[in-house]
Amino acid sequence: MRATATFTVKAFVPTELKPEPAVSTGLPVGVATMEKHFEGEVAGRSATLFTAAFDQSTGVGTYVAMESFEGSLQGREGAFNFVHSATTSGSDRTAEFFTIVPSSGTGELAGISGAGGMAIDADGTHRIWFDYQLG
Repeated sequence: MRATATFTVKAFVPTELKPEPAVSTGLPVGVATMEKHFEGEVAGRSATLFTAAFDQSTGVGTYVAMESFEGSLQGREGAFNFVHSATTSGSDRTAEFFTIVPSSGTGELAGISGAGGMAIDADGTHRIWFDYQLG
């Protein structure tokens, strides 16, 4: 089954957490927390741990995010985790990875598995989709 939605980032909060031991690289590594709100066939909110090696001035870098979602997929209520990552050279998304964490579903989403993806439209609209199975 496929569930689609749009989402907005309600909070992006950089943290003081730094990798130890400190290693100097060409791109700094940062950690932030995020809150997102979803509307559509995916409705609810998520809490995200966001890690990136990213250059703000050029838009070049890679991120890895672990999200804990609560809400509904096509009317089925529950919660689950999903992880995603991507690389950008400033104007694209490559090396994308997106999967639902096995055994993380609760409620009517218990047993959820699958994958998905994210995209940002030219007008800035953020889209997400889950290709999932239950059971």
